[in-house]
Amino acid sequence: MIARHWRGWTKIKDADSYEGFLKKKLLPELRVIDGYQGGYVLRSDGAAETEFVVINFFDSLDAVKRFAGSNYTVAIFEPEAKRLLSRVEEFATHYAVRACTL
Repeated sequence: MIARHWRGWTKIKDADSYEGFLKKKLLPELRVIDGYQGGYVLRSDGAAETEFVVINFFDSLDAVKRFAGSNYTVAIFEPEAKRLLSRVEEFATHYAVRACTL
């Protein structure tokens, strides 16, 4: 299994809208990708901005590529996400999952 990790930040005023976008649009779209196994959206509200950590799980690197394309390390942004995010990591990081206690 492969974990795809990515971080982005919003202004405080945009955090709820971005979280809603992830829950209502992005995650449902991911569920239809063959090999997608679910994921986590983590949120940390700071004094000046909100950080989001998104971790998605895929069966294989081929499944990641079905989502992200052949240049799969580049982060993907929908227009609505670009509007809400104030800064981003330009690249996603991928890890081989070695253990899980869930």
